[in-house]
Amino acid sequence: SSDMRGVRCDLEPVLVANHVRRTNELKSEIYIPDDIIIKFKQFWEHFKETPLKGRNAILRGICPQVFGLFTVKLAVFLTLIGGVQQADASGTKIRGESHILLVGDPGTGKSQFLKFAAKLSNRAVITTGLGSTSAGLTVTAVKDSGEWMLEAGALVLADGGLCCIDEFDSMREHDRATIHEAMEQQTISVAKAGLVTTLNTRTIVFGATNPKGQYDPSQPLSVNTTLSGPLLSRFDIVLVLLDTKNPEWDKVVSSHILSNEDDSGGSKKRKDEDELMSEWTLPMLRKYIHYVKECFKPVLTKEAERIISCYYQLQRRLGVENAARTTVRMLESLIRLAQAHARLMFRNEVNQLDAITAILCVESSMTTSAIVDDIGNALHSNFSENPDVEYAKQEQFILNKLRAVVD
Repeated sequence: SSDMRGVRCDLEPVLVANHVRRTNELKSEIYIPDDIIIKFKQFWEHFKETPLKGRNAILRGICPQVFGLFTVKLAVFLTLIGGVQQADASGTKIRGESHILLVGDPGTGKSQFLKFAAKLSNRAVITTGLGSTSAGLTVTAVKDSGEWMLEAGALVLADGGLCCIDEFDSMREHDRATIHEAMEQQTISVAKAGLVTTLNTRTIVFGATNPKGQYDPSQPLSVNTTLSGPLLSRFDIVLVLLDTKNPEWDKVVSSHILSNEDDSGGSKKRKDEDELMSEWTLPMLRKYIHYVKECFKPVLTKEAERIISCYYQLQRRLGVENAARTTVRMLESLIRLAQAHARLMFRNEVNQLDAITAILCVESSMTTSAIVDDIGNALHSNFSENPDVEYAKQEQFILNKLRAVVD
């Protein structure tokens, strides 16, 4: 009939069944067989003396098609593992999920990492800052055949998983206002069109964005990205990937891409290690992330607490040009990252190594670093031959710096 044009027809769907089983529960359990768990334990047994070598073997499995970028791979993995959610007596929760933002020139592999991270998570939504529907990233009220309904955006759909947002800076205005709450309190409060409700967004946010024009290292991040300070402070790690045209690096990368790693020779020990390395395929990494999240709820040791607190005080003292980043949020970020690293290292306690790694991650995401004078460009960070030896040097250096400040 002509008068009904443009109005949706209202049908009530009915399901007649004698057995119904839900397959997509929110916590879609990944089944991990016992032999895999034994494998994990054997792996760490093998690298007992050189734990960082073991850690780097796992990290090599992340985005293997992208050469190097060690800092980014570590940061992405720590974000996916995440910290432990804490609640105080009043029931106020401090989020356990970490957020990461990659700011980088085109061609630095940001989207590759987004896509890989989405494959690693058991529930992921990939979108761009504009979002596809009218809901965008958060939520909006839509009128459907005379009734108002809420339409959930990407962050709500990814609840309990990972939300990858490419072109993070092209967010809509109504998302900009809401995303602050979605990232920190992990809820979205809506009061629209007579609907008042709260939606959960217990989501890891993985954002990627291009710098605005030519990146200017002398300017703070908010100037370079058109993102506000308060929004940036919600990211645990912000990595800046600059294509600085380093000829030596270009040589290494191009030969890596062209050679396709054809080395059949090598000693037996090398082969054993290679076997251990090659085990970290994507399904294995997924199982590993799931397992360490379930099994380990790491607690900070005294020395880890001391290191994190010293570093935080140091940043507060120096945090003039980066005031938005050095809030209590930064302290929480450090704790989350240290916990994630302890989980990655297959342990239930956060020790000095984890605290210092967390500091190095946050340092590499500071535009002005407080401790490490030359942290280097995250884009040109590579896997080292003897990470444990190298780390020992870094550790000494950082501890000395912290001591000098605290005394």
